[in-house]
Amino acid sequence: MPLVSRRALLRTAAAATVTGAAAVAALETGVVPGRARVHDVLGLTGPDGVVPDVPPGPVASGTFASEARRTTVGYSVIYPHGHSPAARLPVVLVLHGRGGDHTSAVNDLGIDRYLTAAVQAGTSPFALATVDGGRDNYWHARANGDDPVSMLDQELLPLLAKRGLRTERYGLLGWSMGGFGGLLFATSDFFQRQVPADRTAVAVGAMSPALYRHFEDATAGAFDGAGDFADNQVLGRRDDFKDVAVRIDCGRDDPFAGAAKELREELRAAGGEQAGAHTAGYWRRMLPDQLRFLGGKLGG
Repeated sequence: MPLVSRRALLRTAAAATVTGAAAVAALETGVVPGRARVHDVLGLTGPDGVVPDVPPGPVASGTFASEARRTTVGYSVIYPHGHSPAARLPVVLVLHGRGGDHTSAVNDLGIDRYLTAAVQAGTSPFALATVDGGRDNYWHARANGDDPVSMLDQELLPLLAKRGLRTERYGLLGWSMGGFGGLLFATSDFFQRQVPADRTAVAVGAMSPALYRHFEDATAGAFDGAGDFADNQVLGRRDDFKDVAVRIDCGRDDPFAGAAKELREELRAAGGEQAGAHTAGYWRRMLPDQLRFLGGKLGG
């Protein structure tokens, strides 16, 4: 085996150092795919949120025939522990992510126990209302006639009012597709309503909202075309949020982190960019802050 000179070894080590540094830099800037996976292995995406060890409150579930969605829609109303389903509480509409339904908030996130924990920690009590918004329609009126926006406004909110919940000032909470939907519905109070209403959204909390800057970047099927995308854009509409308190949280390894930061800065919203990826574990970690924010706005 030929001997390798000390100079050659130093050159090789230097090249390896440069290559390694360049690879790390590329990974951190997103040039190399899989940054979230690597960060997860290295423990850089932060811990998963742990569902609080507290008793859940009562849950009242049912269905209704939705003319707006042209289908039967399931829903649940979640109360904090210690409050009965007859309690006259303010309400937050919970919008699920892509592929989910009205059961996802409890089954995937344990939101019923997070709600109890928030109230036990001093947050003003409120109820959560989850509903089937469609697995991949991105919470806006579609060309096929499915209209979850009208379902929320004209069907769900009146149903909740009949149950005794206070709907004149309500909040919105969503993650991923539902985070986008919550932001969009908050603006719809200002630019999409066709008739005056006696209720309004006062706060919206979005976790990892599915925000796209360009139609070409959007998930296939999320919009009916470039015109539909433009009509349902939330970036660049700061004035439409002027009377709504907004909190936006997004993990730094989330594909939507850049657009979420842009909107958060545009709106001067609460929230931030934390260690995390586009996962249920991250959303669980953010729920205490989100629920505290929404409860504070509804109770104010």
